[in-house]
Amino acid sequence: MRLSPWPRSLAGRTALIVLTGLVLVQVAGLTIHAFDRIDLQRLGEARDVAVRMINIYRVVATTPGPEREDALKDVTLPPGYTAAVSTTAPNDDMDITPVPLQRLLRASMATTPIPGAIRPREFIFLGNWAWRKLTVGMRLSDGFWVNVSAPLEPPRPWHSITFLIAFLLMTITAALLITWAVRRMVRPVQVLASAAEALGRDVFSPPLPETGPLETATAARAFNTMAARIRRFVQDRTEMLTAIGHDLRTPITRLKLRAEFVDDDELRRKMLNDLEELEAMVSATLAFGRDSKSSEPVSPIDLAELLQTVLDEAGDAEPTAADKLKYDGPQHLTVRARPLALKRALANLISNAVKYGGSAYVRLAHPAEAGAARGFVRIEVEDEGPGIPPQELDRVFEPFHRVESSRNRETGGVGLGLPISRNILRAHGGDVTLSNRAGGGARATVLIPA
Repeated sequence: MRLSPWPRSLAGRTALIVLTGLVLVQVAGLTIHAFDRIDLQRLGEARDVAVRMINIYRVVATTPGPEREDALKDVTLPPGYTAAVSTTAPNDDMDITPVPLQRLLRASMATTPIPGAIRPREFIFLGNWAWRKLTVGMRLSDGFWVNVSAPLEPPRPWHSITFLIAFLLMTITAALLITWAVRRMVRPVQVLASAAEALGRDVFSPPLPETGPLETATAARAFNTMAARIRRFVQDRTEMLTAIGHDLRTPITRLKLRAEFVDDDELRRKMLNDLEELEAMVSATLAFGRDSKSSEPVSPIDLAELLQTVLDEAGDAEPTAADKLKYDGPQHLTVRARPLALKRALANLISNAVKYGGSAYVRLAHPAEAGAARGFVRIEVEDEGPGIPPQELDRVFEPFHRVESSRNRETGGVGLGLPISRNILRAHGGDVTLSNRAGGGARATVLIPA
């Protein structure tokens, strides 16, 4: 699987885009600040160097000629500075100082009060920040030169620790605020997705609160309207199906009574069998309708004991298969579910295994042992029957669909047991799937939220 730095969630993508924009803006701001700080540092350093140099010149210029060397020796020079009185201008092998820097140095030197008679007659500027050195020659009135050299420090725009700390604090604070804001903005989408998933499991799930920003409230209102229409559609169809099944009971009963008066014994037996099968289908239809409208509360139940109880009841109903009913799993495992509904779903699966496979081996796996389905309890119901044709594995969950090779008139199946089980389990947030075992027989795999 190829790893991608692009997040899969909307919140992650939005936060990444905003944070990237924040970083770019911060980098641009830091770059502008660094250039401004460099210019400010160079301006301050140039002024300081100019004032120091002109003060050294003033000491030499106000001293009589023979005593200038001694006076210069008495001057305390800053670290890295050199000064000398020479008959020639400085001839260091350096570039001529740029004109803007020369102007700045001249302007800074002009701020030092020096009598006009002894002011420098000429300036020679050599060096710049690339050379890390500046040499200035200042000609005295008698033709001698005072040559002063000074080091130029490289700019340090990040020298301020407090600035870096403040910058980091602002960046971290902004990142936290962006993350919080994005998660808060995306939360309605997550709530909508959870509500859609809950609606897929149970059409009678509670509606979304129609609060928050205009767009969120509008989406919640539209979702609630859609959910109400789906509930009304399902309820109308279920009630219609239930009503038809209920209304069919009376004519079925009349037909059974009339069939008793048929003289032909074989014909009477066949008619009664057909009517009993039809009555069983009507009863299953009514039960299907009742399950769809059930509002049984959710409560903690011991799933391990429930499975063992269902197996015991299956053994009482089919004594010949009692020795082929086995349970494997923990002795106690509590889940939250609708007890009667879940019992019916599991009873249908175990009953099918006994009826069509002659056995039922139930295996219960703890959530930590459920493999890829983390957070779910896994139940496997296996039998030793002929299995199910691969093309029928999903179709058997359709109402009234029967696999003819195993579900016939004698077995009494009407094709509603598995659909009822799947509806109940999906209403709990789980599911059930069918597969064929490698050694023969079928396997029903049930997942229930832990």
